[in-house]
Amino acid sequence: MDTRRFRLALAGAAVAAACAAVPASAGATNYVAMGDSYTSGPGIEPYSPTNPAACGVSERSYPYLVAQALNLSLTDVSCGGAKTSDETESQLEGQPPQDEALSASTEVVTLGMGGNDHNLFGTLVEGCTILDYYIKPSNKSPCKDNYEGFVTKTFAEDKPEQEAALRHIKELAPNAKVFVIGYPEIIDRPCPNFPWYEKDALWFRNKVQKVGDKLIEEGAKANGAIFVNTFKPSEGHNACQEVGTRWIEPLFNSLTGVAVHPNALGQQQDSYDIELAMLRAGIR
Repeated sequence: MDTRRFRLALAGAAVAAACAAVPASAGATNYVAMGDSYTSGPGIEPYSPTNPAACGVSERSYPYLVAQALNLSLTDVSCGGAKTSDETESQLEGQPPQDEALSASTEVVTLGMGGNDHNLFGTLVEGCTILDYYIKPSNKSPCKDNYEGFVTKTFAEDKPEQEAALRHIKELAPNAKVFVIGYPEIIDRPCPNFPWYEKDALWFRNKVQKVGDKLIEEGAKANGAIFVNTFKPSEGHNACQEVGTRWIEPLFNSLTGVAVHPNALGQQQDSYDIELAMLRAGIR
C-alpha cells in the first residue's frame, strides 16, 4: 500500500470509530461534482449514459470513485471544456448551467475548474507545441517569450471571477462543504511525446501551473472552501513518465486518445486525495 492510501485507510478507521457512537443519518450524503475535463474524465470508458456525450463524463472519473468510496449520492454536472462562466451559463445547447444542480439540500460540492478560463489551457498547449515542435525558433524559450504577458493578464482577470463563483456556490448551497480541486503536474521536462523546449516546460510547470494552483488555493481559502492539492502528489507521474507510472497522457501517443489529460490511474489517484480531504472534514 502506498503512503497516501495508508493515510486514507487510517483516516477512514478514525471516522468509522467516531461513527460508532453517532447514529448514521438517513440516506446518503448529497454530493454535486462541478468541473471541466480534468473532472469529467474524457477518454476513460465507460461513459455515463445520463450526461451529454460531448461532456465526456466517465464513470471512472474521480467524482464517481469518491461517491462509491464514501457512499455519497452523486450528481455529476462536470463537462469537458467548461469555464468558470459555465457555472451560471449554459455550456451546450439544452444543457443547464452547472449551478442548477445546487440547492439547500446539497451537502458536498467539488469544483475542479478554471484552466479553461480565457482559453488559457488550450492556448498554451496549442501555441507552445506549434512554436517548440513545428516552428522551432532559435531562442531558447519561445513559448514563455510569446505568452508570458497573456498568462499574467489572464491570472489577474480569472481571480475575481473564480472567487465570485465560489461565493455564488455558497449562496445556492449554504449547507454544503465545498472542496476546490487543484490541477496535477502535467510536465516537468521535455520528452519525445512532449517535445517542448526545456525552458518552456519549466516555465509552464513553475509559472503557469504552480502559480495558477496557488491562486485557486488562495481563492478557496478566502471563501471558506477546502483546497485539495493534487499537484504535489502527482509529481513524478506527469506526461513524460512511462505507461503505468504516468497519471497524465502526453501530447503524442496518448493511450486514451485525449492528450494532456488524466488517465484512469490519474483519476483514481485524485480520488484518494479528495477522499482523504473529505474524511478529514467529517464527510461520511
